[in-house]
Amino acid sequence: MRIEILCTGDEILTGKTINTNYAHMAQRLGEAGLEVVWGTTVGDDRASLLSAFRLAAGRADAVIVNGGLGPTVDDLSQEVAAEAAGVGLVLHTEWLARMEAFYQRRNRVMPANNKKQAMLPEGCEFIDNPIGTACGFSVLIGQARFYFTPGVPREMKKMLDEQVMPRLLARAGTPGVTRLKRFHSFGIGESRADEMLHDIEAMAPGVKLGFQAHYPQLETKLAVRGATHAELDALLAPLEAEVRRRLGNYILAEDAASLESVVLDALRARGGSLAVAETFTSGGIATRLLHVNGAEDLFRRGVLSRDAAQLGALLGLPGDAFSAATAAAAAQALRAQSGASHAVAVLVSLDAGADAMQIGGDINIGLADADGVIVREARLLGGREWVRLGAIEMGLDSLRRRLLGLPVDEKLDFERR
Repeated sequence: MRIEILCTGDEILTGKTINTNYAHMAQRLGEAGLEVVWGTTVGDDRASLLSAFRLAAGRADAVIVNGGLGPTVDDLSQEVAAEAAGVGLVLHTEWLARMEAFYQRRNRVMPANNKKQAMLPEGCEFIDNPIGTACGFSVLIGQARFYFTPGVPREMKKMLDEQVMPRLLARAGTPGVTRLKRFHSFGIGESRADEMLHDIEAMAPGVKLGFQAHYPQLETKLAVRGATHAELDALLAPLEAEVRRRLGNYILAEDAASLESVVLDALRARGGSLAVAETFTSGGIATRLLHVNGAEDLFRRGVLSRDAAQLGALLGLPGDAFSAATAAAAAQALRAQSGASHAVAVLVSLDAGADAMQIGGDINIGLADADGVIVREARLLGGREWVRLGAIEMGLDSLRRRLLGLPVDEKLDFERR
């Protein structure tokens, strides 16, 4: 079955918004064994959309349209889909009621233009959106079946997995369910992970191993398709255990969990709390933690400074040099001042000179808790942003390891000493 992904929106076409939706959709379809043959981007222009729909209908068996389902005048997907299919628009009363209830729960009045989102091509198949106001739908245009999804990434992802892909698999003659098991790791590169897991696919035919590197993390994926969820559970269980065994302590989190959520869960489990001191990270550690729901109950204090002497003054420490000893003293002082059960200090001394791949930074991490204080030293190269992101991740990962009783000084592929 030949599939086309058609993304709409002026912001996508002009490059003002990076089209991560296309990458996600194409990747998920490929993991399920569905072939994406064409990818098209069209702006918010009625004539251009109509032409693109007709072209896709003449060459693809199935088309996923992403975007253009909102309430504003430049959201044209429903109208153009109806025109291309040769039908009119009709009000989907159940969806209108759902939208009105959505606003009522938030003590808001639904704007009148939102009614536009309930106007769907006559005879189309409704595709539910359980977390937003833009419903999806499916309609036949020519010989191709079109599936319309909203541009909001989290809505699109949920609808793709739960609504669209099962329909595509059934249409392709391979009904069943799919699953994508994800492992998030830090400290090992893609090539090393590939070597460590090279024979995983041979252990269970039909399972596809894949990697996606997005520094500082690496995502390792197991994609599988089967008749039932129970069948997938049985197939994946030994493979998941083997991946955990081989990647070991480098695994930060799995599936929808994140490094920061793992850290906060570990703190919460022991009734703990946290204070953080950072340099050069732009407050990245506190930012990563504080956006997680419930973090406000665990986070006691954050100290941010670009200057060693300033940081020392804030924490009542002498000296103006970044070092392992300074990181240890900073963590101890911060823990005492904040009353937190755990404190982490991440101090970065960046090389002088113009930003380049050869520019590096010395990272000194201090971790203080009721059992004492430990330090972690490392050096990263790769330029300012590479060092900054690496320092944030290393600080959080060191805290995770400390909380879970894992070795904090396990060497990473990215270290230069």
